[in-house]
Amino acid sequence: MAEHGTDEPSSSTGSPDGEGRDSGDRLLLHQRLAVRELIDTEASYLHMLQLCASDIRSRLQQLPQGDLDVLFSNIDDVIEVNSKFLHDLQETASREDEQVHSIGNLFLEFQEELERVYKVYCASYDQALLLVETYRKEPELQREIQGIIEAAVPQAGPSGLSFLLVIPLQRITKYPLLLQKILENTDPDASAYPVLQRAASALQDVNANINEYKRRKEVASKYTKVGQLTLRERLARINTHTLSKKTTRLSQLLKQEAGLVPRTEDKEFDYLEERLHWVSLCVTETKNNVAVYLANLEAFLRFRPQESELDIPGGPVVQYCSLMGDLQLQAFPDFKQRLEDLVWQPLCSLAKALSGPQNLVKKRLDKLLDFERVEEKLLEVGSVTYEEQEARHTYQALNSLLVAELPQLNQLAMRWLGQILHTFVDLQRDLAKQVLQRAEGSLAQLPHHHLSEPAFRELVEDVLGQTGHQLRSFQENFEKVLPPPTVQLLLPGAERQVQALLSRYGPEKLYQVTSNISGAGTLDLTLLRGQIVALLQNKDTKGNSSRWLVDTGGHRGYVPAGKLELYRVIPGQEEVKEQVQPPKDSHHLTPEPSPAPVPSVPTVTQVEQELSILKKWVCMCWEKTDGEKWACPGAIFPGPLGVATAGRACCLPAVQKTEVSLDASSFLVPRRVVEKPSWAVPHGLGPTFGSFLPGCVF
Repeated sequence: MAEHGTDEPSSSTGSPDGEGRDSGDRLLLHQRLAVRELIDTEASYLHMLQLCASDIRSRLQQLPQGDLDVLFSNIDDVIEVNSKFLHDLQETASREDEQVHSIGNLFLEFQEELERVYKVYCASYDQALLLVETYRKEPELQREIQGIIEAAVPQAGPSGLSFLLVIPLQRITKYPLLLQKILENTDPDASAYPVLQRAASALQDVNANINEYKRRKEVASKYTKVGQLTLRERLARINTHTLSKKTTRLSQLLKQEAGLVPRTEDKEFDYLEERLHWVSLCVTETKNNVAVYLANLEAFLRFRPQESELDIPGGPVVQYCSLMGDLQLQAFPDFKQRLEDLVWQPLCSLAKALSGPQNLVKKRLDKLLDFERVEEKLLEVGSVTYEEQEARHTYQALNSLLVAELPQLNQLAMRWLGQILHTFVDLQRDLAKQVLQRAEGSLAQLPHHHLSEPAFRELVEDVLGQTGHQLRSFQENFEKVLPPPTVQLLLPGAERQVQALLSRYGPEKLYQVTSNISGAGTLDLTLLRGQIVALLQNKDTKGNSSRWLVDTGGHRGYVPAGKLELYRVIPGQEEVKEQVQPPKDSHHLTPEPSPAPVPSVPTVTQVEQELSILKKWVCMCWEKTDGEKWACPGAIFPGPLGVATAGRACCLPAVQKTEVSLDASSFLVPRRVVEKPSWAVPHGLGPTFGSFLPGCVF
């Protein structure tokens, strides 16, 4: 029995327990190999990034700095994040039993940082490739670049820059695969298994978010470039497809305005859009003010009184000329140059940077109309075409991008504008210090130079207080004897427009522009000083009472309320308005009989002879001869042509006399000669009167 027992084969290798142990050992071995691959490839990847950032980028000095910024993008941020990640990854080796669990938690911890830096790099990758293609068209430059890359990274081969630029994209897409490999070699019952599952899913989400961000950037870049096209390029893009899209959008907009279909509301975006509008308005106004300041400064520098003959004897004049000459030659020109470099140029750059987002906001409205139409069709039919689905996705991508980035843009723009204004104040302060330092020798001649600064401030406040009291007293006395209000002159040829607005809206709605207005927005009007407009609404669609909706008689739009004042209608204009209203029951003015005797008129032969001499139609303006009669001026025709009773007037078409009842003052206007018969439109009366008096033109 004993011998038989010793001859039995060992059961340790053939039992199920033995096979399980062997399988577990193989699984653990493969898991450790996968972890080692992750750590080793991460170290090699980081080394390659550092080569690109330090060695290769520093040697490509023949390329413009702008090109280098595009090529290498935010590679420094990528290096910073991956350096921390590799350090923590290597530290997991010290905890061998929990290493896999720690790796899963580490990926979850770095999920947001990896997405933040890699989405920026991936979004600029296509633009970097376009630069690489342009370098290949220049053989000499391409050889220099290729030599630098092969010296630093021999394995790059003929691909050169393309080989290096694609490495970060390959790495971020490989993380889910490496985690999946570790997960496949991990026991499902192990505590690290669910953590690795979450990590692999998180890295897949990171890649999906990067792709979506890249797509949004491509959409934004596309429509930003469209906004920068010239008029010729825009016209070249017009075809039947674009016309069809614009017609459909216009139809959708009209349906919304008519209340036939609901309008999509997005309060979050509306708030961000309003903030962007105000930021852009602040930048535009500041830019305009700085431009005026620079123009005034330029005019001041051209004025040099110290070079003129000052007929004032004494030392102060010599000191003044010396001081002003010094300031004009150095201090003021230096200040102007610094102002242009540190204030004007940044302002222009900020205004240019805001133009792109403004174009995207306008384009979003078009895409929103497309989106609403597709949603409406989807509810009715249940399906849409591929092109309509793409339009739907385009709006969603554009809207998501704007909602995500407009808050940062508004914040950065306001901070940028604030720094510019602080710089402007600092430049003014530095200029004041320089002037005071240079004028230190002349300050002793000032009347209050012996006073301390607090005492001088108190003196200035007292003087200003007394002056303010005098101004208030003068204002109170002036208002008691205030002269009649002055009426600002109208623009040439604006009388008919004023009469049309007056007859349509009434005098209480008419306003006059006090200074030139340059419209900045889409619905803003550009008006000249003195132009008359009619008020439609004393606030805009967002309730802003500083922008009024007005009618110019031809266009409607918004203007700043502070640049409008109530137009004082001349009494004669209101009287004319009442006179020119046609009767409701007739289209022609019926001549009224006059009790006063009608004076005789020249014979038919005389009138025909005079008309044959002039060969023109003439309209006559009446001049008063006495309290009852109005006569034709003899300067038009030789000899007296007759008189008419006050309140009546006549014109002579051909040889026939016509009388109509009018206010005689209506005809006290410049007379004109016309080549052929026409309908009369008396000066200042408007077109409604012209259908009653043939033969005259004013």
